[in-house]
Amino acid sequence: MITVIAILKAQEGKAKEMETAIRAYLPKVQKENGTVAYILHRSQMDPGKFLFYEKYQDTEALAAHGQSQEFQDLFAKVGPLLAEQPSIEMYEEVAKKG
Repeated sequence: MITVIAILKAQEGKAKEMETAIRAYLPKVQKENGTVAYILHRSQMDPGKFLFYEKYQDTEALAAHGQSQEFQDLFAKVGPLLAEQPSIEMYEEVAKKG
């Protein structure tokens, strides 16, 4: 399993627009083969900061996600709303409970 933690920060006054664009995208990504989890979070301290918790079966599923037209369309909408470059970290699952 591959886990991705992505953090996006909206420009001042653009958080609602960013959230709306992301929410419209979520049903599309949930249908992707190999996508195990794709969960959007909003910071309690900074409502313009969003965290994605993403989980993929393997690197092929992650690559397919990143190359999908839907993903490209999302970032065409969200990119101009960003206050800074997204922070993206990838993790490999090594242990879990349950």
